[in-house]
Amino acid sequence: MSGMCGEVRFDQEPVDITAVQQMTDRMSSRGPDGSGIHSRSRWALGYRRRAVIDLTERGAQPMVDSQLGLAWVFSGCIVNHQDLRRALEKAGYRFFSQADSEVIGKAYHHWGMDFVEQLRGMFAIALVETDSGRVVLARDRFGAKPIYLSEGPGRLRFASSVQALLEAGDVDTSLDRVALHHYFSFHAVVPAPRTIFNGIRKLPPATVRRYERDGQVTERRYWNPPYARDPEKADWSTEQWQEALLGSFREAVRMRMVADVPVGVLLSGGFDSSLIVALLAERGHSNLKTFSIGFDAASGETGDEYAYSNLVAETFGTDHRRIHIDTSRLEPAVLPSIRAMSEPMVSHDCVAFYLLSEEVSQHVRVVQSGQGADEVLGGYGWYPPLMDVPLDEATEAYSKVFFDRDHQRINNLLEPAYRLGYDPSWAYAEAHLTAAGAQTSVDAALRLDSQTMLVEDPGKRVDNMTMAWGLEARMPFLDHEFVELAAACPPELKLAGGGKGVLKQASRGVVPDAVIDRTKGHFPVPGIRHLSGGLLDLVHDALDSQVARYRGLYRREALEELYADPNAHRTALDANTLWQVATLELWLQELGR
Repeated sequence: MSGMCGEVRFDQEPVDITAVQQMTDRMSSRGPDGSGIHSRSRWALGYRRRAVIDLTERGAQPMVDSQLGLAWVFSGCIVNHQDLRRALEKAGYRFFSQADSEVIGKAYHHWGMDFVEQLRGMFAIALVETDSGRVVLARDRFGAKPIYLSEGPGRLRFASSVQALLEAGDVDTSLDRVALHHYFSFHAVVPAPRTIFNGIRKLPPATVRRYERDGQVTERRYWNPPYARDPEKADWSTEQWQEALLGSFREAVRMRMVADVPVGVLLSGGFDSSLIVALLAERGHSNLKTFSIGFDAASGETGDEYAYSNLVAETFGTDHRRIHIDTSRLEPAVLPSIRAMSEPMVSHDCVAFYLLSEEVSQHVRVVQSGQGADEVLGGYGWYPPLMDVPLDEATEAYSKVFFDRDHQRINNLLEPAYRLGYDPSWAYAEAHLTAAGAQTSVDAALRLDSQTMLVEDPGKRVDNMTMAWGLEARMPFLDHEFVELAAACPPELKLAGGGKGVLKQASRGVVPDAVIDRTKGHFPVPGIRHLSGGLLDLVHDALDSQVARYRGLYRREALEELYADPNAHRTALDANTLWQVATLELWLQELGR
């Protein structure tokens, strides 16, 4: 795990080493174990290291292979690197380290641009052909590892965070009005390639892009599984689907234990993380380190799920740490967690993940996490209403259960300078929900959520908050082979039992029934869901500040309506509307914008 960055020149100007050093330094939390820069006249690569696989200096980056004429940096974890190493050794390649990063250069040399299809896990890659000057960027299938981009005259910069690009300077930080519209439609999600800033873009997930020496670009999406029934599995019974999905997930969990350091589990007490713990115990992982977090109750809402996490820890004999955050610690963590966001995120889970990661990083460097199960296996409440909706009506039905607000309400919130005369969020959802490859409305919604909403909300949240403390989080529910199988599974099997039914039923006898049969939980942070006291003052101060008034993003009348009853206004997903509005302004201010 790490942070990576770089600059490439497409003109005759020399590369700006100072800018690359600034980006590298800005990502120190992502890689506290070391750093490095490698450069030539027209390109430079920077790297921050968190040593997890091959802890020796041989695993340091940037990696340079003079025989192959390649240099590269990589953030993430290739969980099948040992299998790839054996295949490449048979093909005649020699290795100088045990690091998963070294496999990447050899794989590119052997398979060319198709090398990404051989990789299993999470990754962001920047690779340079040292002779031709060709540059290749690649991002994993679910975008678990980010690549942000900033272009200027004759040059490209890239980095693992927006903050790193801003540190290097020369970035257009005017607000992208389409991205703003997405932010207020999709629960703060801004789909790639856009970000809130006009001058920063991001490489889409499942994408490999090549820059020629003169700056010409070619790009392809290398993974887009069908969300439709597989004829070869047409006669599968429910039991066969259960067995196949549990077996596939068991393998995904096993593969994500590859490391030269101990691997723990973030144990929320929900079904997803509990299944990970159960499967690891099944494999004989004794004294597994597990971690759960809880907060003080507020406004009648409980702040923890200790009853379930304790049950799982006791059942499987884990080395469990229960981390309780009282209200006095919550408010001071809000601004640091916002500063850790590469893009503004409205979910109150961010603060929980930030504080949890701080504590967990003192005990382990790597954890497995249950994020992604709901998007892959239909665990959210907005899927059942789509079951009988024809595909050509999917966008209308999806917007009613997922969109935070419609186009008119967005324009009513924003000042005229930031409004749009058309509805780009509806158009985006319509294009993706009606694209070929999805058999039903539920299939289409699961595809959209797993390939866009998951990437830009829970996936990004996990990366940003764990990396703020140099903690590597692996998400086995995002194993692409598991997801391909789940995509082919009939929707009614996934939505059974309140969601994720097919895997829940398969897990009886593996996970305690009390965990399987419980109502769906979440990462409860009542103190943010229900604004009051100092946190409400923070929101008011940010939105009423001179810099906010100068920015002129929100209509004052709209803000006054929210102020009048701060906790009454909720989005379709029950987020606090005032918090969503304030988070964007707080994030901009924390970045000095």
